[in-house]
Amino acid sequence: MKRFYKLVSTEKVTDGYHILLDGRPVKTKAKAFLCAANAAIADRLMQEWVDQADDIVPDTMPFTQILNTQIDRVSAERDVMSAAVLKYLDTDLLCYPTDMPQDLAKQQHESWQPFLDGFFKTVFGYELQTTTALAAVKHPAEVHKVVADYVHGLDDARFTILQLVTSISGSLILALAMVRGGASAASVLDACFIEETFKDALYDAEKYGSDPMLEKSKKSAMQDFCAAEDYLALL
Repeated sequence: MKRFYKLVSTEKVTDGYHILLDGRPVKTKAKAFLCAANAAIADRLMQEWVDQADDIVPDTMPFTQILNTQIDRVSAERDVMSAAVLKYLDTDLLCYPTDMPQDLAKQQHESWQPFLDGFFKTVFGYELQTTTALAAVKHPAEVHKVVADYVHGLDDARFTILQLVTSISGSLILALAMVRGGASAASVLDACFIEETFKDALYDAEKYGSDPMLEKSKKSAMQDFCAAEDYLALL
């Protein structure tokens, strides 16, 4: 879409801040007002719209996308989305380490164990099962309950971040660590791309270059994780 506006501003309203383009409030795809919870988030949204050049490129507007998702989808489909997120617990990336090659197994342990023990066990009080076999893990019902209670207790803004990070990383544990424990975007990226990074080193990517598709995927994930980290900090 071509840029059609000149001036971007914000307006204080009863339930937050609207983003205005030439004095007219921005609306979501579902025709709701794009309303930020506070001035700090509104300022970041405003800057995203200011930074657009001749064409509006949604992929360069992560805060706008997060708020659109919250308003249009989470507010209307929270129960369905919560169920989808909670399904990740038994299939979580961090519960399926490898035992070979040993160097990768060692790197996974060093990266993942702090999330499993230092975060999850400390916060939720349970030690999660892991396996190097093909059979799927099935965590006890009480583990599912304590996680479900926490997820259902999140406000829509934090839940939006949780489902975003979970879907990109393949790990509810990493997403919980970011939302509840303050895990950094960089640490989450390293954890969910650890196998790909290991293969890059194995094939001497520093000399011959990384897989362009992998680099694109990591760059996109890092943008989303950084936006998620910043959004949480401003709530």
